[in-house]
Amino acid sequence: MTDTITIRRPDDWHVHLRDGEMLNLVSPFTARQFARAIIMPNLAPPVTGVEQAAAYRQRIVAAAGPGFTPLMTVYLTDDSDPDEIERGYREGVWVAAKMYPAGATTNSASGVTDVKNVRAVLERMQRIGMPLLIHGEVTDPQIDIFDREAVFIDRILLQLLRDFPALKTVFEHITTRQAADLVLSATFSNLAATITPQHLMLNRNALFQGGLRPHAYCLPVVKREEHRLAVRKAATSGSPNIFLGTDSAPHVIAAKQSDCGCAGIFNAPFAIEAYTQVFDEENALDKLEGFASEHGPRFYGLPLNEGQITLTKGGEAIPAQIAGVVPFGAGTRFAWRLTA
Repeated sequence: MTDTITIRRPDDWHVHLRDGEMLNLVSPFTARQFARAIIMPNLAPPVTGVEQAAAYRQRIVAAAGPGFTPLMTVYLTDDSDPDEIERGYREGVWVAAKMYPAGATTNSASGVTDVKNVRAVLERMQRIGMPLLIHGEVTDPQIDIFDREAVFIDRILLQLLRDFPALKTVFEHITTRQAADLVLSATFSNLAATITPQHLMLNRNALFQGGLRPHAYCLPVVKREEHRLAVRKAATSGSPNIFLGTDSAPHVIAAKQSDCGCAGIFNAPFAIEAYTQVFDEENALDKLEGFASEHGPRFYGLPLNEGQITLTKGGEAIPAQIAGVVPFGAGTRFAWRLTA
């Protein structure tokens, strides 16, 4: 049995660090494990301009400390200007654009109401090689919340991929068999996906075990067991177009435990430990380094990290709360711990 594993230092290709006091509290947990992270732009107000993104990046650097590189994104709206999008990319302020369907998740009210409204932006991004990151759910209230990702694939994503065959596209935090099968099929060479710890470890029973469990609620919502198993298979497959993205999204306890609780799971403190446990359970520890440390940089055209981390069998107890937020796995322990 393997008791210690050393891998190239990983990156997180999808994280919410928030701003203000929360940024100062949570960013060191991401920086402890990851050399770089793709930073989500859904602040209030959202990050839509070059100078705004540059200022936010400076705040993250100050909060996270040395040795961590935030990779910024721009929030697409119906009114996004292709010239501004290109300027931010050319100047190295942001590395990708995030498309939220309007109303799909936290702080997405300013998101895109119809893909046709951003076609000019997508055409420009395709031409300059700038990746598009997608929250892949429809927002039609007639569609069951557990079906919104699968319907998004059929109604929107497939056509978008056909219309923009050279646009690097990341289908973020995939949760369904349909999404996993699409990426694994390699039908579209420009399509990649990120996968979170919670969608590898939880199915929708977790929302209702012994009562309503708000700290297991995220968007996209966790799905049936068949989908969890399909996503685990995809994560541990070794596919170069599937990589780590925690979607760590902290909310204070009062915001989660309310009559309209916020969506989001704070998994940053023990994210790499959770992923390592999953890969160990699937007898795929040999695939962990690719998923965590290699596939993402190669898709984005960035160099691999030089440093390494080491994990050892025997996880530490996860506290009931950290910085006023309930962490993923609270009150339990994962099978591994980050030791160096």
